[in-house]
Amino acid sequence: MRLLSIALVTAWLLSGQNRPITDAEVARVHRSTLLIDTHNDLPSRTVEGFDIGSHTGTGHTDITRLKEGGVGAQFFAVYVAASYVTGNHSANRTLQMIDTVRHDIIERYPNDFMLATSVKDIEEAHRRGKIAALMGIEGGHAIEDSLRLLRDYYDLGIRYMTLTHSNTNNWADSSGDVNDVKIKHHDGLTEFGKQVVLEMNRLGMMVDISHVADKTFWDALAVSKAPIFASHSSCRALTNHARNMTDEMIVALAKKGGVVQVNFYCGFISQKFRDNDAADTKALDARMARETAGKNLSEPDRQILSEKFRKELNLSRATLADVVDHIDHIRKIAGIDAIGLGGDFDGVSCTPVGLEDVSKYPNLTRALLEKGYSADDIRKIYGGNFLRVMRAVEAAAGK
Repeated sequence: MRLLSIALVTAWLLSGQNRPITDAEVARVHRSTLLIDTHNDLPSRTVEGFDIGSHTGTGHTDITRLKEGGVGAQFFAVYVAASYVTGNHSANRTLQMIDTVRHDIIERYPNDFMLATSVKDIEEAHRRGKIAALMGIEGGHAIEDSLRLLRDYYDLGIRYMTLTHSNTNNWADSSGDVNDVKIKHHDGLTEFGKQVVLEMNRLGMMVDISHVADKTFWDALAVSKAPIFASHSSCRALTNHARNMTDEMIVALAKKGGVVQVNFYCGFISQKFRDNDAADTKALDARMARETAGKNLSEPDRQILSEKFRKELNLSRATLADVVDHIDHIRKIAGIDAIGLGGDFDGVSCTPVGLEDVSKYPNLTRALLEKGYSADDIRKIYGGNFLRVMRAVEAAAGK
C-alpha cells in the first residue's frame, strides 16, 4: 500500500499537477511545525503606541493573527533607521526599540509571549504554548562603532545583527547604496568590520547578511567561525534586486551551514512587480499625495496606507506562488536544509496575495504540500533549519 502511495505522489509530481490536499492534512502538518519567522518589523509600530493585543486589523501582525498563523517563535526587528546616525542617536533608538519589545510586547502580554534568547528557550516556550519572542538588530550602525555596545546589546537579548541596513556604515558596505559615488565604500568589510563578526561569533550572536553588498557577504562568510544566515532575503535569479542573493551566494552560504530566510516583500519575489514598479509608483504617489496632504504620518502608517491604496487601485502584487517559487529555487540549487522564512511583515508596503499577514501561514503549508514537499521538509523550512544554525552559533560561542 505504501509503495502505491509513493507511486501516486510521484506520478502527480511528474505530471506537473498539484496533488489534492485536504484541510485536515494542512492542519495536521501545520500544527506539527515549530514555525519561526526571523524578521518582523512590528516594533516600529509598538514604539509609537500600537497595541499588539488590539484587533484593529491594520498592518500585518497582532496576537490573534500570530496564533491563527501558528507562529511559534517571532524575531522582532530592532530596526534603526539610517537617519539616527546623524547626531549619534543610533544607540538611543536601539535601546528604545529593545524596550518596546521587552515592555510593550512581552511584559504586557506574558500569557502569550516568552522572552527567548536561546534554542532551549524557543523550545521551552513552544512546550508552554507561548510564542517565543526574540530580537535581532537591523542595521550595524546601531553599535556606533563600539564592540562594547555590541556586548551590551547581547546582554539585553539581541541574538542577531544585520551588518548593514540600506546604508553603508563605517565598517561594512550595503547593497542599498552600492552605486552611490558620493558614499565612501570599503570594498566589503573593514578590519574593524571583521572584528565585529568575530566578536559576534564569540558572544553567540548570529551574523545576518540581509541588506549587505555582495563583497560584504563574501567577507563575512570567510571571516565567520560559525554559520551565517540571511534573516529576510530571496533569490536574485528570480527577481533581479540587489537585496536578493545570487545562486553562487546561496550555494556558498548553504555549504557553510547557513540558511536563507525567504522574504515576502512583493519587490523581492516578483519580477513582474518590479517591471511594473515605475507606473505603479506614479499612481500610488498621486493617491498618497491627495490622501495625506497636511498629515504627519509615521513610516509604518504610510506603509499601511500605501498597501491599502495599492489594493484599491488594483496595482501589481506578488502571489503565494511567487513565494513557493523562491523556496523551490533554493531547494533545487542548495538543498532543503538551506531554506527558512523571514516574512518582513510590518516592514513592507506590499505583501503577496495569499500571504497578506501572519495569519495566512497555513496557506503556505497547503501550497508546499501541493507542490510535493513532505511534512518533514516543511518542518525544516518552518524552523528546523534555523534552529540548526542557532545551535551551531551557540556552540561556537566563547571560542
